Amino acid sequence: MATAQIRVNPEDLKNLTMSGEQIPEPGILVIFGASGDLTKRKLLPALFHLEQAGLLPANSAVVGVARRPLAGEFAADMRAGILEFGNVAADDPKLEEFVKRIHYYALRFDDATGYVGLKAELDRIAAEKNIGPNRLYYLATAPEYFAPIIENLGAQGMAQPEKGQVGVVIEKPFGHDLESAKELNAQVNAVFHEDQVFRIDHYLGKETVQNILVFRFANGIFEPIWNRNYIDHVQITAAESIGIEGRGPFYEKAGALRDVVQNHMMELLSFVAMEPPSSFDAQAVRREKVKAWRAIPSIPATDAVRGQYGPGIVDGQKVIGYRDEERVSPTSGTETFAALKLEIENWRWAGVPFYLRAGKRLKRRVTEISIQFKQPPLLIFNRMAAGQQGEIQPNLLTIRIQPDEGISLRFGAKVPSAPSMAVCPVTMDFDYKDAFGNSSANGYERLLLEAMHGDQTLFAHRDGLEVTWALYTPILEAWAAKEPEVFPNYFAGTWGPDCADRLLEKDGRTWRNQFGLGVH
Repeated sequence: MATAQIRVNPEDLKNLTMSGEQIPEPGILVIFGASGDLTKRKLLPALFHLEQAGLLPANSAVVGVARRPLAGEFAADMRAGILEFGNVAADDPKLEEFVKRIHYYALRFDDATGYVGLKAELDRIAAEKNIGPNRLYYLATAPEYFAPIIENLGAQGMAQPEKGQVGVVIEKPFGHDLESAKELNAQVNAVFHEDQVFRIDHYLGKETVQNILVFRFANGIFEPIWNRNYIDHVQITAAESIGIEGRGPFYEKAGALRDVVQNHMMELLSFVAMEPPSSFDAQAVRREKVKAWRAIPSIPATDAVRGQYGPGIVDGQKVIGYRDEERVSPTSGTETFAALKLEIENWRWAGVPFYLRAGKRLKRRVTEISIQFKQPPLLIFNRMAAGQQGEIQPNLLTIRIQPDEGISLRFGAKVPSAPSMAVCPVTMDFDYKDAFGNSSANGYERLLLEAMHGDQTLFAHRDGLEVTWALYTPILEAWAAKEPEVFPNYFAGTWGPDCADRLLEKDGRTWRNQFGLGVH
């Protein structure tokens, strides 16, 4: 397959500036669970990237909160994380001043008396640095601590001050089924107003995900064909080559459907399927996303399949099966792969199937959305070239989320100097790295900045959360009621179990890996 590169005009880039970015008001970011990997690997590097870009106020602070007594070493550990995971030079002139704004407070999350001291410490830091009352609480803890932390913040008057902007960022998993999600929503909203709540999904911080909306609504050539009249089907894949990375207890409770499909993949689906919002403010975008999710009817049990990896070979290395992983039951029925078919019953999408799949220990790490268009009604070129090339491949638009962010479009072109009208598939390829250069950003920069501004556009609303849980809870209940007949059912290093292939084969289709998934 031939490939044609797409390049960005340097003159167009020269005219773009960061002038539209506003610096948030001074405030304190309080990270609960700050001793975990997320803070060191993602949050602090992202904050420093904002500092490098001049998007953090000078009189701001970060306070890490965790149970361990780390006061003397926390800032130094965060500095090391910024250097290692943020692609930052040790002699960066802004680094040392930034590290001076990092603080630590030891606290047991369920100890009500400890929050009295935390409030006093935040007030002390605010007075010393002339920060003011703005607070953003980031819950990077295990889910069982969400409710106690929120309840204690409310009890100490730390959630609804008379002046200033206060918000709470909550990491997934947000519930494990519909009832638990509703219960947690009620607990959160008993303390924080909904417009203060930022349920974070790091996928929405990725540039390529945000670019889906730009691609659809800023280019007049695509939206007219973005419907059931022209699109045959849509595939969304979130494949990982890694295993569970030592997170046995977490994954045993979660599984692929809870961990990836109900949240990450439904967000991707909503950006593909939603109607054009009236504006790009939070309410308008969220409204269209929820409308798309509400148009999905119940998913039949026959249209959802699961799998679990056994031993195999990934990247040339032998790896163990899921049941042999550390702190995993040797008879575990937890799925490490999930695939399903759903439809959206509205005017735009009726009759167009959406196929979703996510899994661990697959052949290659790749997250992408593939939109396959219908074949022309009269395939005259197949007749003219019969016996020479086979059937002409349909047009395919692929949006690559990771690891090689970009967009490609496949179409047919005549082979030059061929003796007959031979048609060859050609791919026009846009690659973010080639066009704009490497970036050290990890996706949390945009989300943290938006949360500091109080902009909820890229965060989940309770309504959308409950709609998606309502779709997947029946599947989870059906799987829990019936143990899988054969687990493990796919080798590590493959594209998953045979039942996932049959899910598409019964519709006369195949997964994208048949044509080189992740290759462009």
